[in-house]
Amino acid sequence: MKRKLLAIALVGAMTLSLAACGGSGSSGAGTDDSTAGAAASSGGGSSDANALRLVNGKIEVDAQLKALAKAYEEVSGVHVEIESMGGGVDIQGQLKQYYQGNNMPDIFVNGGATDFANWEGLLADMSGEKWVEDTEAEYVDGEGKVVGFPYTTEAIGLAYNADILEKAGIDPASITGPDSMKAAFETLDSKKDELGLTAVIGYCAEATNLYWSTGNHMFGIYEDEGLARDDTKYFDMLADGGKIDEERFEKYAEMIALFNQYSDPPLLVSGTYDQQILNFASGKYAFVTQGSWIGATMTADDKEQYEAAGNFKVGMLPYAFEEGQDTILTNSPSWWAVFDGEKADAAKAFLQWCSEDAGQKILVEDAGFISPFASCTYVADDPFAQTITDYTQAGKTSGWHWLNNKEGLAQNALGVVYQDYAAGNIPDAATFTKTVSQVTAQYYGS
Repeated sequence: MKRKLLAIALVGAMTLSLAACGGSGSSGAGTDDSTAGAAASSGGGSSDANALRLVNGKIEVDAQLKALAKAYEEVSGVHVEIESMGGGVDIQGQLKQYYQGNNMPDIFVNGGATDFANWEGLLADMSGEKWVEDTEAEYVDGEGKVVGFPYTTEAIGLAYNADILEKAGIDPASITGPDSMKAAFETLDSKKDELGLTAVIGYCAEATNLYWSTGNHMFGIYEDEGLARDDTKYFDMLADGGKIDEERFEKYAEMIALFNQYSDPPLLVSGTYDQQILNFASGKYAFVTQGSWIGATMTADDKEQYEAAGNFKVGMLPYAFEEGQDTILTNSPSWWAVFDGEKADAAKAFLQWCSEDAGQKILVEDAGFISPFASCTYVADDPFAQTITDYTQAGKTSGWHWLNNKEGLAQNALGVVYQDYAAGNIPDAATFTKTVSQVTAQYYGS
């Protein structure tokens, strides 16, 4: 029945883009499917009945995935055809056309709950695969089945310039809660001139273009910080009529107040994402409120400034708004799913190989992915790769549930509240908490 209903729905389905870390695509935050170039290689199906076909949403690693496929063919005899899409291509729309034409790939990319919902009842259950025991980043559907293979990881944590903290005499490991975080900020602020800092932290609450940063990522810290990956208590409260835990949220709001106080004033309510990352890469901020995706910008677009600042070592701290919170938030920006067809078992075998040493070596060292697998011994050439690897292997990661918040919450409701708090229109943490409580309840009730 589900197959029949889906086939009918696909005919008139609306266009859906692959969900990624940054929410709306204007920011450049997070990895997404759109890089230069149109739909890339291999648009048809394979003529080899024994071959597999994988639709990849990251055209920038097309060559690396083809090398991955070649290496697998050498050891297994199974050809894997890589079909890469990017450059604004509507991947889900293309996949729906493939389904209508009885031309589905064996493995294909999905970016989150909305994408996975398109294929309900059509995906292979991978719950029994060995790789599932080696990661906490698998995608699990509403029935508790593993239907998404994580091929890379991104993280949200309080990013820092390790060189600056060392010069200031601050051990990052000593920042374990609100009191020690405040003390570190005060120390850095008192030493700004000798450290060459413009501000202690680069935090931006501009609501028009950066609502996704506050209303998704920063709000997501309230939802998940310090929790086990499968603990959804605060997300569940939100889903139940927009409720928040006001006691927990007010502690979180005190941390946001600290960021408001010590951020770069020109950046705080009117800055841009590019300015935020450029200034951090240039050594002007000790901390920045963006995720691991900024490493690619620091070593590419901002490479000259980063080099001038000494290619400083970076790290991430938990957003510890309560004492003892010791996790960063990690997630896969998208997953590979297996179509439940005649080649499902062969596709599962390929993904299992991808999770093991030979596959991980290529995915990490050549494609530059940050491995979601605890047993992986390779570290990507990315400023934040080592710290994410360390947290993952230590089991110190929380989930990432903001992706499933009510659509438009960040853009249409929360972003402006964070901006008002930063601008001083909301005077204190208690008022910010009450305002968010009212706004979320209203938005979920509408």
